[in-house]
Amino acid sequence: MICGCLPANERNRQNLTLPGDKCRLICPLTASDPLAMRRQMEQAARAGADAVELRLDYLAIAPSEGEIEFLIKDAPVETIATCRPANAGGKFTGGENHRLELLRIAGRQGAAFADVESGTPVSDWPACPIIESFHDFGGRPDNLDEIAGRMSGSAAAVSKIAFSAAEPRDALAALDLLRSGKKSTLALAMGEHGQISRILARKFGAFGTFASLESGLESAPGQPTIGQMKELYRWDSIGPATAVFGVIGYPIAHSMSPAIHNAAFAHAGVDAVYLPIRVEPGGENFRRFLDAVSERPWLGWRGLSVTIPHKENALAWVGAANCDELSARIGAINTITFGPAGPRGDNTDYTAAIAALCSAMGIGPEGLAGRNVAVLGAGGAARAVVAALTHYKTDVVVCNRTLERAEALAEEFGCRSSPLSPPARIEARIIINCTSVGMHPNVNACPLAEISPATRVVFDTIYNPIETALLKLARKAGCTCVSGLDMFVNQAVAQFEIWTGRKAPREIMRQKVLEKLAAADK
Repeated sequence: MICGCLPANERNRQNLTLPGDKCRLICPLTASDPLAMRRQMEQAARAGADAVELRLDYLAIAPSEGEIEFLIKDAPVETIATCRPANAGGKFTGGENHRLELLRIAGRQGAAFADVESGTPVSDWPACPIIESFHDFGGRPDNLDEIAGRMSGSAAAVSKIAFSAAEPRDALAALDLLRSGKKSTLALAMGEHGQISRILARKFGAFGTFASLESGLESAPGQPTIGQMKELYRWDSIGPATAVFGVIGYPIAHSMSPAIHNAAFAHAGVDAVYLPIRVEPGGENFRRFLDAVSERPWLGWRGLSVTIPHKENALAWVGAANCDELSARIGAINTITFGPAGPRGDNTDYTAAIAALCSAMGIGPEGLAGRNVAVLGAGGAARAVVAALTHYKTDVVVCNRTLERAEALAEEFGCRSSPLSPPARIEARIIINCTSVGMHPNVNACPLAEISPATRVVFDTIYNPIETALLKLARKAGCTCVSGLDMFVNQAVAQFEIWTGRKAPREIMRQKVLEKLAAADK
């Protein structure tokens, strides 16, 4: 159950913004002419940005003083003037004196802040509050703490430190800087691996974080859009006590889990946020990130979903003794819960599959006993399903293109095996597809050539598309059809209830999946 509240002294330590300020959602403006940039500013303000970054270096022609005044005068939100040189990841290729003069003009015209590169002489600073910035596009510097310490002693109002993330641990290093900063700080890790640092900036009292106006208008890699921050991640509701959850996998960018769980948290009034976390394949990569999370209890991390290819790595990290018996036997988990007694592992995949199947058949799990079931595939999903089916004493045959894999899985769980060679026809009362054949975008592929008259139920664990080619074939044959959508929603519902101790808003979660699938089809 979520408990994540922080003591008052910890909340005070994390309130590191300037007096009276909040953590800003900053939209970089990247248009190539002043009129278009001003239009972007108005759009950003309507979308909910608290501030805009005027990227003067993106303008095709260096702006005049009148054009800078046009951008700043009567701005609907705070303006941050930036003119990044090409050698610091920007686009300005003119002389250094000219670049700094543009920032000084912005300061005179009333910019709320001007961003200057670390090392710029104070005598060249604009006459307005300064954001002193350090960027490393090559990776996380080895002397990051030294850099942050040096910048904290400068006369700048804000320290900004940004570096490219090679793994999600780098994002946690950026959050370390926010927690230890001695003055208002903006710290972020760039790239897909660094998104944690962007989304959790508000939780740890950052000066701000960056979000683009829309996809394709980013000023740095890994920036989410304002819409994603406000709607998907519920930026406005994130605070010091917000509990953190996420999904680990590779790839992860198109996971539907953040949308589903964040919608569920919002509907149930749970103070929590759910994030995507890309962890490269390999047990060592998984262990490094989980160890880093465990070393930082102040993160308020409460749970993780785990998907391909890390389910076996998750069980190894949690330990079989900290999982239920069937999960340990399967050898994989998809759910980790962090509690006072340490991490616990669960596998909600097998319970989700059994629930979806039994609901469609109008029986309880005990009613599966003795029924003939063919499981197509011998991978991780098949392993979970076979373990659950044999637990409920069904007559299982494992069918796979590589017979040796089918034989190994069948032998382990005491059932039969058979080759799956196209054009295949399976003689079984119930067929469960655990292969990826027919998954988007290969929606016309089908693991079977026909459905036997003996088959009465067909369950496809694929949920995109909702009706696969296999299910279409089964429907024509008059079978009861079970979509992978039901299994997917079931496993997410089970995770929500494990983590929160509350009944999950199942219909809200189901509708969110349908919305995401419909949007993906457009």
